[in-house]
Amino acid sequence: MNSNILEVNKLKTTFFSRKTPFNAVDEISFHVAKGETLGIVGESGCGKSVTSLSIMGLVKPPGKVSGDEIKYNGINLLELSKREMRKLRGNEISMIFQEPMTSLNPVYNVGDQIGESLKVHKNLKGKERKEKVVDLLKQVGIPRAEEIYYNYPHQLSGGMRQRIMIAIAMACDPKLIIADEPTTALDVTIQAQILELMKELQAKKGMSMILITHDLGVVSEVCDRLVVMYAGKIVETGAVKDVLSSPSHPYTKGLLASLPKKGHKEKRLNYIPGQVPAPINWGKGCRFSDRCPYVMSKCHTDIPLLTKVKDGQESACWLTVEEGRRAPNDTIEATS
Repeated sequence: MNSNILEVNKLKTTFFSRKTPFNAVDEISFHVAKGETLGIVGESGCGKSVTSLSIMGLVKPPGKVSGDEIKYNGINLLELSKREMRKLRGNEISMIFQEPMTSLNPVYNVGDQIGESLKVHKNLKGKERKEKVVDLLKQVGIPRAEEIYYNYPHQLSGGMRQRIMIAIAMACDPKLIIADEPTTALDVTIQAQILELMKELQAKKGMSMILITHDLGVVSEVCDRLVVMYAGKIVETGAVKDVLSSPSHPYTKGLLASLPKKGHKEKRLNYIPGQVPAPINWGKGCRFSDRCPYVMSKCHTDIPLLTKVKDGQESACWLTVEEGRRAPNDTIEATS
């Protein structure tokens, strides 16, 4: 029996510009087990959000999603019609977007917005639908739920709006939730509350989750496994404890070295020189080669494949691929 609720195989998302088409996501493969939380991390521009939109069938022209398959509970989502995908989206698979103020409709009260998916997917009406919405508001920790039901998004704080987004995603008891930077716009205290809420709801309902973030601290608290993306590719994957304690890819090492450390206030923060290249500038070799302190000539000409580092952990680096060699344990020091 397959224990995976989602299997993504060689996913490619291409955007067709006037000059030349480019792949924002370039043949990535990963899976999510039932009841598991998978973290996807990387800098802005690495393809994290495009990956989530591709799974949800929300990439609009001039974008096109292709690849071998995106298999949800044995169903290849790439083969579904738009109508079939709409039936699945919001019911079986839901998404929490990163900007609740722009994701919520300002002219409808929050009760109507939460109740929309219940109307479409569960055919709930009138009093029964309102009672379910009020119950959802209480589940996500919103006080005075009967009163808040009639409020509009602008009347609520950022934390409250994000709870509304979670309630919308949870309305139909989905089996898989994709959360795209769900705490980015919130202060630290509210971030912790939202993350704790998501963990509680997941444990209570037995859902699977994909958490997209740039915050490794969030990953260590919430996720079971981790996918590290860079320039449209997966560069490292494995159990969270393995990747964070023994990173193999230089990019993962750079991200971890950039985190502030307790007791080192006098030291400058480390950082990775340069920035994520635009898709039209990816070149033929490893896409991290222009920023990597361990770069070799081969890195500029050939793309390394994900290679086993140890059980459950893989890295796409020529230092890992070459027999008997592994990426050094040195941190990437700040440059002046």
